[in-house]
Amino acid sequence: MVCGGFICTKNALCALNILYVLVSLLLIGVAAWGKWFGLVSSIRVVAGVIGVGIFLFLVAFVGLCGALKHHQNHLLEVGWNKSEATQKDVEKTLDCCGFSYINYNGSCAARCFHNPLPSCKMCSNIIQEYAGEVLQFVGGIGLFFSFTEILGVWLAHRYRNIKDPRSNPGAFL
Repeated sequence: MVCGGFICTKNALCALNILYVLVSLLLIGVAAWGKWFGLVSSIRVVAGVIGVGIFLFLVAFVGLCGALKHHQNHLLEVGWNKSEATQKDVEKTLDCCGFSYINYNGSCAARCFHNPLPSCKMCSNIIQEYAGEVLQFVGGIGLFFSFTEILGVWLAHRYRNIKDPRSNPGAFL
């Protein structure tokens, strides 16, 4: 079995979010421990680290719940059922009918529905195709920026360890 399928990706996301939960708890614990034993005197520093830990914990917990449940269709269907105007707009724009089933006895704003032999696709399938394309695009942008961040870390490390030729040569010895 090759990693990269649904189960492997789900498990990797769960593991990553569990790691982030542990890191957030570590941040909170170390900050509280440092304040308790008097190693850190600034309450602002402790509050900042605890705040970052709590924020990371919340984001990781929501990510973990999302990875475990994986209810994309359910969320889309809830949004679909909230507004008839949105349903009609989506049906007209994407030329599809219904979300998870097509009711040929009902009404639909799509052109395909008004043909003598209607052959419409369900809107959930078309929305998922578009969502997949958008997610690939956004993932590509995220990947690009992650590589630029790695480049920035490397350049900062390199810059930090380079001696300034204008300074005193014996200052670093």
